[in-house]
Amino acid sequence: MSTTSLSNLRVALVGNPNCGKTALFNLLTGSRQKVANYAGVTVERKEGRMALPSGLQVSVLDLPGAYSLHAASPDEAITRDVCLGRLPGEPRPDLVIAVVDATNLRLHLHLVLELQRLGLPMVLALNMVDAAKRRGIHVDRAKLQESLGMPVVETVAVRRDGAAQLLSRLDGGVPAAPSALPGDADLHQEVNRLLRAAVTMPRRTAAIDDALDRWLLHPVLGLLILATVMFLMFQAVFSWAEPVMEGIETSVAAVGEWVGAVLPEGLLNSLLVDGIIAGAGSVLVFLPQILILFFFILLLEESGYLPRAAFLLDRMMVGAGLTGRSFIPLLSSFACAIPGIMATRTIQDPRDRLTTILVAPLMTCSARLPVYTLLIGAFIPEQTVLGIFNLQGVTLFVLYVAGIVSALAVAWVMKLLRRDKTEHSLLLELPSYRIPHLRDVATGLVERGRIFLTRVGGIILALTVLIWFLSTFPAPPEGATGPAIEYSFAGRIGESLQTIFAPIGFNWQISIALIPGLAAREVAVSALATVYALSAADDDAAATMLTPLIAAQWPLATAFSLLAWFIFAPQCLSTLAVIRRETSSWKVVAIAAGYLFALAYIASFITYHVTSMLG
Repeated sequence: MSTTSLSNLRVALVGNPNCGKTALFNLLTGSRQKVANYAGVTVERKEGRMALPSGLQVSVLDLPGAYSLHAASPDEAITRDVCLGRLPGEPRPDLVIAVVDATNLRLHLHLVLELQRLGLPMVLALNMVDAAKRRGIHVDRAKLQESLGMPVVETVAVRRDGAAQLLSRLDGGVPAAPSALPGDADLHQEVNRLLRAAVTMPRRTAAIDDALDRWLLHPVLGLLILATVMFLMFQAVFSWAEPVMEGIETSVAAVGEWVGAVLPEGLLNSLLVDGIIAGAGSVLVFLPQILILFFFILLLEESGYLPRAAFLLDRMMVGAGLTGRSFIPLLSSFACAIPGIMATRTIQDPRDRLTTILVAPLMTCSARLPVYTLLIGAFIPEQTVLGIFNLQGVTLFVLYVAGIVSALAVAWVMKLLRRDKTEHSLLLELPSYRIPHLRDVATGLVERGRIFLTRVGGIILALTVLIWFLSTFPAPPEGATGPAIEYSFAGRIGESLQTIFAPIGFNWQISIALIPGLAAREVAVSALATVYALSAADDDAAATMLTPLIAAQWPLATAFSLLAWFIFAPQCLSTLAVIRRETSSWKVVAIAAGYLFALAYIASFITYHVTSMLG
């Protein structure tokens, strides 16, 4: 293929997990990327355009990490099928860029040799060469290139100019496909031959990795360190975000007051002030906390600590009917259960994967954070514990622990019910420790913030307007003495639902807020804000401040009951839809929704009545 046709080139980045492939993709494409899922499956794909030095634009596809083309998990099967041209609607790539970790060539070259057999043009991107040099690892690029029969370039994905060699090589045209190894060739022997010919390595692992692992992988100290990291993370969610949240809350209130003063009284005034500003604004205020939570998760991912946490928790999780491989999908579910469920595609055993899918919704996702923060801020005093810890942060940590313990308990019950009681050993690559690169962390935070704001501006705004409509119409009859909302569609629906939820302490306002919460949990906060804004008297200044309003009107037992409800409730239709797509079974969806609703109702019932008895 000539240089002039490079603009039509489709390039696929392929490599093992932890090789820096996605960081290289981000470097190559910058902001010219889009994130979607493969049609019919929920494995995330990233596609973007990269600019070559000549100015030509090339299409780049970031495939899921894979250890082998002999797929042992669904995400590896996607990578294999794309490379072979078997995936419907996805053209076979014209060029494969095999990304390898220069510090771990013994493992990563196995996949490169398998890719050679596909007959596609290839370029080997020798990534993390800076880390290899610091460890005294010398890779003779010329000898490796000669031995493999394909171009070999050095890259450092965390540097601004770290892909210069790769871009220059691509600008020179597409190389010929390398000669494939004979079908009966031993891959292990070939990797050893390549290492002997081109790599000088003083030791198998880095000294700093060994030193850190002595502490972080210790069976006792390691668990204590992990618990401390998680505890401090949730402390920071409250402590660091408070000043910014107060600023956003004040700004939202000021905008509401200004719009209310400028516009004449009427439906438009009510829609903007009581609906859009009070509803969407009440959710927007939680953006700082969500970004802080993701900041810590991204740091743990970038540093190489997450696989070690999975290793540490393997014994505990095996006892509960899971494996250490379930840890990363469950940790991902702290952000959202949807990517967590998608991440179960790395779990090879179908039984373990199904169990992980069923318990992933119990992990406390970021969509629950606005609800938790609202109730904790209203009913838990802002004071210190032991002189240094924030009581509200401790409460949030306890709620997260409750979700984790519930997930392990449900997995343990599932283990008792199944016939196959065998356990599966954990084989896991522990990547070298890395200092998180601020650019990648910032990119992740911007992406998460964009997703949250898109939800606020999209589904949350639409549902807020719907709640406003239901809460405003029809108008109250002549001679009505109560608030107009009591005579509206929302008031009537809420009164009907209260029959079901009254035994767990929910009033009609909470009952109506649970309905839009089915689309997105955080919508429950905006729905409550809209309902209470329309329920309040016109001169009630607290109508725009939901936290003090519910603190004054709700009993403590109701608040605690609602917290218990959100630990378990299956209030996210998108999660149930992903479970259906991942399992291809409506039966599994019914089981998930049924047991989660039952747990939520029982937990709320016990919480409400015990709290009421204790006064």
